[in-house]
Amino acid sequence: MNCELLATCSALGYLEGDTYHKESDCLESVKDLIRYLRHEDDTRDVRQQLGAGQIVQNDLLPIITQHRQDKALFDACIRLMVNLTQPAMLCFGKVPDDPVFRFHFLQVTSHLQAYKEAFASETVFGILSETLYDLLQLDWEQRQEEDNLLIERILLLVRNVLHIPANPNEEKKVDDDASVHDRVLWALHMSGFDDLVKFLASAQSEQQWSMHVLEIISLMFRDQTPEALVSAGHARSAEEKQRDSQELESLRQKEHAEKRSRTLQRGTRHSRFGGSYVIQGLKAIGDKDVIYHRNLQNFKNYTHDMGKAVRCVPKRNRKAQECKDKRRSALNVRLFLREFCVDFLDNCYNRLMYLVKENLIREQSQQHDETYYLWTLSFFMAFNRGNGFRADLVSETMTIRAFHFIERNITNYYEMLLTDRKEATSWSRRMHLALKAYQELLLTVNEMDRSQDETIRQSSSVIKSNVFYLMEYREIFLTLLRKYDETRQPHSYLKDLVESTHLFLRMLERFCKGRKNLMVQNVKRKKSQGKKQQSAAETSPEALEETWKTVEEELKLSESLTESIVPFDATSETPLEEQRTEAMVRVQDALLARLGPEALGLLRAARSVWPEGDVFGSADVEPEEELELLKQILHANLPRPSPPDTGEELESVQVSETEFNFLDFIKRFANPSIVRPYLLLLKSYSKNTPHTNHCIARMLHRLAVDLKMDALLFQLSVFHLFNKILSDPAAAAYKELVTFAKYVLNRFFSLTAQNNKAYVELLFWKNVGAVREMTEGYSKDGCVLSFGQKPTWTEEEEEELRKLYEEHRDSEVPDIVETLLPLLSNSNRNRRQVVTQLVRMGLVDNAKELKKPKKGTRIVLWTEEQEEELQMLFEEYRDSDDVLGNILKKLTAKRSRARVVDKLLSMGLVSERRELYKKRSRSAQGKSSGKGMTEEEFLAELTQGFPDDSVDRDDEDEREDESEESEEEDDEEEERERSQNGGRRSQSMNSPVERRADVGTMVYALHQAGMSGPLLWLQNCLNKTAIDRENDGLSQPVPLFPVTEASEDAMENKSFLRLLRKLGMRAPADEQVFDKTLTGDEEDSTEQRAQALRALLLARTRKRHTSEDTGMCGSFILCTLCQMAQFNYSFLTELSIKLHGAHKTCLFYSLLWLSNSQECKTSTKRSRSRVLDDDEEENGIVLLLLF
Repeated sequence: MNCELLATCSALGYLEGDTYHKESDCLESVKDLIRYLRHEDDTRDVRQQLGAGQIVQNDLLPIITQHRQDKALFDACIRLMVNLTQPAMLCFGKVPDDPVFRFHFLQVTSHLQAYKEAFASETVFGILSETLYDLLQLDWEQRQEEDNLLIERILLLVRNVLHIPANPNEEKKVDDDASVHDRVLWALHMSGFDDLVKFLASAQSEQQWSMHVLEIISLMFRDQTPEALVSAGHARSAEEKQRDSQELESLRQKEHAEKRSRTLQRGTRHSRFGGSYVIQGLKAIGDKDVIYHRNLQNFKNYTHDMGKAVRCVPKRNRKAQECKDKRRSALNVRLFLREFCVDFLDNCYNRLMYLVKENLIREQSQQHDETYYLWTLSFFMAFNRGNGFRADLVSETMTIRAFHFIERNITNYYEMLLTDRKEATSWSRRMHLALKAYQELLLTVNEMDRSQDETIRQSSSVIKSNVFYLMEYREIFLTLLRKYDETRQPHSYLKDLVESTHLFLRMLERFCKGRKNLMVQNVKRKKSQGKKQQSAAETSPEALEETWKTVEEELKLSESLTESIVPFDATSETPLEEQRTEAMVRVQDALLARLGPEALGLLRAARSVWPEGDVFGSADVEPEEELELLKQILHANLPRPSPPDTGEELESVQVSETEFNFLDFIKRFANPSIVRPYLLLLKSYSKNTPHTNHCIARMLHRLAVDLKMDALLFQLSVFHLFNKILSDPAAAAYKELVTFAKYVLNRFFSLTAQNNKAYVELLFWKNVGAVREMTEGYSKDGCVLSFGQKPTWTEEEEEELRKLYEEHRDSEVPDIVETLLPLLSNSNRNRRQVVTQLVRMGLVDNAKELKKPKKGTRIVLWTEEQEEELQMLFEEYRDSDDVLGNILKKLTAKRSRARVVDKLLSMGLVSERRELYKKRSRSAQGKSSGKGMTEEEFLAELTQGFPDDSVDRDDEDEREDESEESEEEDDEEEERERSQNGGRRSQSMNSPVERRADVGTMVYALHQAGMSGPLLWLQNCLNKTAIDRENDGLSQPVPLFPVTEASEDAMENKSFLRLLRKLGMRAPADEQVFDKTLTGDEEDSTEQRAQALRALLLARTRKRHTSEDTGMCGSFILCTLCQMAQFNYSFLTELSIKLHGAHKTCLFYSLLWLSNSQECKTSTKRSRSRVLDDDEEENGIVLLLLF
């Protein structure tokens, strides 16, 4: 020891037996030691010499216990001991890497451990407790500054003593044995210091000590677990007994299996020679097979690595070290700590956590003090769950603010983990603490769900609604799993992360099941380069005119102008004369911002500064001239200085609401970077708890079974792990894992029968695209063939797409894909191909980012203006034939038909829905004959007046409303295809001839074949029939007669017959002619029409409600028509034009039968009919009619 230090320590006094005799200059010696510590070097030599001299054990502790009445000496000793007991980490800043400084670090730590053993005395803590109690008895008016300092130093001294780590080499004690830390805690308890700590935590007047109290409490429970304290003093529960028995059973099975394998390895008799064998198929270093020189019993364990030296793993690739294991303290210590936890939760927890949280938010605490807050939150909330859960005891930390605080700390710790690589281990531990706190919050919310109190369950539902709504809370586990690094984060962190993810997904799944539509927040962040400000010249003239109208009205109505405006910058280096243009620009900016009074005031101020030249107007200018001058300035193209382009990336945040789909959320876990951590944890399945293995199996089950992505697990290392599980002697204890492994293996071997490349795929990790290729097939360019052959993208096309996307990504276009499509050199690309390629090239993260803007609307509420508009439209079109159709066309805010009908009914404008149905006049010339009407329109007219009509219309409106809502959620390409198909359907219904796009090709082919004559004859017949129909206003069927030989030959040509069928006519076949003529009286036509229509309607209705074939319907129509006494032949013929399919066939059969019956009257005109061959037409006998 240094001679000066030795002399100073000798001047303190001496210990004789149990009595300490202090010297006269003891106080000055203590102050000298404090001064020496202030000037020690980097090796902390003074601290090490004082520790080696055991000054704390032999001098300082006896002084404070025997000379407490000397207040100055007591304060100085406490101050010195606070300095001597501070952690070695604070003395050196970090664990030194240099061997010399590492040695000094370990020396200081050993001295601290000796100090802690000396403090394990009830006498020492009794003196500290009595002193602290006397100080706390003083009111704040009577308390001096020295008193507050002494209180703080006592708390710091206790904190430093509790912080000293245990020496594992010397304390080789088993559980339930008292360690040094336990003895310190027991001395603290017996002295009553723990009661003072609880008082400081709960007293309102002592809130300035909240951080010190929190540190002391967290260090008291450093080696404890909530479960051990909850079960202290209680008999083991049935669940604990069952868990222990299962663990013992698995160990017993494993031991028996190992014993059995050792027995099989032994030979039946002793062998002097091991023997040499050649292993066929296993090559050695050369081309020859391996020669095996050991017993055959050990052959299964043979590898090429046998006998090789184990390679040292680089330091940067080593796995992160686990924290020290928890130990079980002595029973009496656990019992008193349990009582402390109960009292602390009842009286102190909420208040103390509130004060600490406020200090952390206001940054009134020291660095990393939030770790004590996170540990206290997770520990005491876990204790509360196990010791008869009460939500009111932890209400302070069960808030959305707590979720947000922890989530921000997790994000911050992860960022520091990446940037501060030297302290990565410390940041990883802090991140683990934050994760444990987040997990405990979720467990407490889950416990609240099972509470019998309805209020607590409602509070839990509110918390879950907020947590599941915000994107940062939903996706935190996705991010943590994806960013897991085993070299920086320990195995225990991964275990807690997997269990927390399992709990979160289970809560989210249960929350979604009880709700049909769950709306969540979606945040999109886009980075863009800083844009230059647009000049006034870039503003459109229409916008400038509108701006000027607003400014002009404001100036006419405003009486006060903005005063005291300075039009120049006196501090600028630009000369005053050159600032005139800048003043003009400021006037223009004020006008563009529609600040009329400010612009006028600035104009007048600039006029007083620069009166020369009347640039800002003359001094005696009139108000009208001022307005005109302002208008000219607004429209002027003024030179503006271009702002410097910093090139910085600006991040724009777009917040929107979307409907949440749980299955889509699970799909985001189907990623190799997320599956790997689960499989890494599964490797230690034998050491994992059953709950941990269940969490792993459940997530893999979601991916393999729920998402049908089992091929994601088709990887060689995964199969090796499955083989290890299946061959484990204690496999009976892992039934869930065994079942899942067998399922995945069965799926793989069934896939190999279809894909012989599946064995090669085992060597690689696969993403979703590779999984689809593996299961559904490959194409030449690697694209999936399930949706048809896709064209390839060349390197030039990819580069072109990349450049176009980079150019337009920051534009404000609503749909960037629609902007890129016409700019691509290959015009055959569709939207789906472009979106897929953008995702594949990594330009966008997800195809949903490029989703086409929805054209539908979900408007439900009606404003007063919209109601007035609807009422005006109804009054305008109430006498029209299609009231509802006209209203829907004219409405400003587009809505569905069903919602408009409901609104009209609620407003009382109509009393029932049938008033809004489309009216069809039977007396109209075109309608009476059925001209231009389809089968659906024809039968819709017929059903007016039937009682089932309103019900059908209501169902139709409901279906329309549902289809409108579902249309918004469909994929863009499917929506486009659906609209195209719908357009083709409507086109084919309105014009049967237009849909036959190949008629021109057939006519051209016949013309080339030398059939110009028959084509000309057919054209003349069509033109003549069209003119007759236009003049007569009727749509009578007209027979087609071939006159010339060329026409008759054409009737036997298959190509010509095909053309006739394409045009809607029926070609001749067997020269059959109707000999009977048909006629009808005009007065009986109306009744006959009604009877025929009722028969057809009844047949169609019966067919709709039965599952029989069309023959029954046809026979029903035939029998019904047979019962009619008379009928209008021309009307039934027109009816055949409106019908399709089976209805038309049945009617033609009926006409043919009736035309040959004796009940038909003779008509004034005769018509010829022909019948097609069976191979030409499936429907059999039809009439030759010109439709």
